Amino acid sequence: MVQYQPKGVCCKMMQMRIKDNIIQDVEFVGGCNGNLSGIGVLVKGMNINDIVPKLSGIPCGARPTSCPDQLTKGIQAYLEAKRVNVAEKV
Repeated sequence: MVQYQPKGVCCKMMQMRIKDNIIQDVEFVGGCNGNLSGIGVLVKGMNINDIVPKLSGIPCGARPTSCPDQLTKGIQAYLEAKRVNVAEKV
């Protein structure tokens, strides 16, 4: 389970299950339940490398970020941690 604490949005925590770069499940704590449930259903089964360019940079009202944008930040943090772990093993 990958946990990410988003910044600048109503959602307080994002939890993702990722296997072989595919989103198995996403759970959101806080935020707009209907919208976040919809996002979770839409990204389930998607490759994380396809999600980032589609959702990155989406604002929410006057905010420069949104829950979909923060989801991409969580995915990018996961990918970076994965790269670091691989580099440490080499």
